Amino acid sequence: MKAQPQFYNASHFKTFWEKGNGKELLKWANVPVYMQDFDKYAPLYHEVDVLGDDAVRDTYLTLPYHEASSLVEQFSKSPVYEIDTAPASLKKLFLQMQQIPEWYDEDLANIGARFCMRTGTNALIILRDFTLMGGYDFAYLNKPLVFTGALKKGAVKRLKDTLEFWVNVTRENALKTNSEAYQLIVRTRLMHSYARLKIKEKRENWDYEKWGEPINSWDMIATYMGFSLVFMQGLKKLGIIISEEEEKGVFHLWKYIGYLLGIPPAFLPENRQQAAKQFYLWTATQDKGDGDSALLAKALLDENMESTILKHEFQRKNLRYLHICCNWFLLDEEINRRLKIPEVPFPSLFPRVIKSANVITQKLFPLTSKKRYQKLVNLGDRQQMKVLSDYLKHTPKDFHY
Repeated sequence: MKAQPQFYNASHFKTFWEKGNGKELLKWANVPVYMQDFDKYAPLYHEVDVLGDDAVRDTYLTLPYHEASSLVEQFSKSPVYEIDTAPASLKKLFLQMQQIPEWYDEDLANIGARFCMRTGTNALIILRDFTLMGGYDFAYLNKPLVFTGALKKGAVKRLKDTLEFWVNVTRENALKTNSEAYQLIVRTRLMHSYARLKIKEKRENWDYEKWGEPINSWDMIATYMGFSLVFMQGLKKLGIIISEEEEKGVFHLWKYIGYLLGIPPAFLPENRQQAAKQFYLWTATQDKGDGDSALLAKALLDENMESTILKHEFQRKNLRYLHICCNWFLLDEEINRRLKIPEVPFPSLFPRVIKSANVITQKLFPLTSKKRYQKLVNLGDRQQMKVLSDYLKHTPKDFHY
């Protein structure tokens, strides 16, 4: 079975890449794209994290839950050795994660982390209203969410989990073995494998030809390009200036995170040129947003009303309105309509205020001044940590998928 660029001639593909955000991406990358390169990546559509799957089979699918969790927690928090008494597959997983590849440059990854921090709440707006919401328009990418019941459970916990993961892995010096961020990556990796194995076990109607393997390697790469390529594109829309060094740092940071998550590092992009080429090819496997996509979008918008972070209903309605404004400002009109994002008055006003504020801020804290740059990093870090703290505090502890 081999992936095919089945939507290469589809109108939604052409509109995105010839008129929409895709056209903007290609202009920014300044790189030609060729569909004949598709076969280089096509096998990834049916490849998965074998180490993660084997570890889950020998722990969560075999042992009592508390015993499996205890083993995983133990190995996440302390070094793993060949002599340890544990399933061989679990040791193999952690030995791979403990092996720091020769290509990894911690200083470069920290440059990427500082960029993520210095963008403050801008980053959180882009992650939610551009990366996550825009990702819902790729119908096949979202099938694992649909099959694991995410539509019925709302977006509150899912958003909290994503925010907790992103904030922790994008701090300076965060990715050391056995750190808190490392432990979150372990949990995320095993969660992906567990979900994949459960889908394969219970869902006879999974369409492998169209959708590839559940949570396959190419979908994972596309997801993490959302945290690098698409993330930076969105920030540029809000007036954020990105230096060449910062851009390189962001890609390097996510290449290492991807490696820790079991994605083949040879296929993880190192710059916007590689990323734009591969993203172009991957989107040819994806149908346009469907009914499930619209329901996922609605759940994300409704999260503003369900969350208890803001006390009063009028505050929640206002926040929902502001996020909708950002959707219309950042996403292509056709995608907003497919996702059934409501139309609202003056949709560009709030985003333009943000953009103007960013222009002023970057004049006051120029990238060329190390001292002022660090102040901006510290400020952005505090903003992001405050939002995460609010989500952790207000997400019910007994809220399960």
